[in-house]
Amino acid sequence: MQSTHLTDLARRLLDEARTAHSGRSAHTLFGRHEHQLRQTVIALAAGHELAEHNSPSEATLQVLSGRVTIHAPSGTWTGTAGDHVIIPDERHGLRAEEDSAILLTVLAPRG
Repeated sequence: MQSTHLTDLARRLLDEARTAHSGRSAHTLFGRHEHQLRQTVIALAAGHELAEHNSPSEATLQVLSGRVTIHAPSGTWTGTAGDHVIIPDERHGLRAEEDSAILLTVLAPRG
């Protein structure tokens, strides 16, 4: 069995994000291209964003630490540690209101 302590991973990625020019750092826990299910921890320094993009397929986001906001045509959602949201199937962007780490889970369609 493979196991990851998400709190420790989020802390390490946030340290990397704070010093990265992009203000972010990420690590794929499971998936890559050989699986349909993909889970990635993404850390964003305060004020940094994931620019507006299309939703790849079914996806959820869990806030591990900090506070993030998702902006989409259908509305805005702000979550803090422990919150979980189903990502809308539409263009959206994400902003870290403070240093934040999220767990993104995506179900990619079979090719």
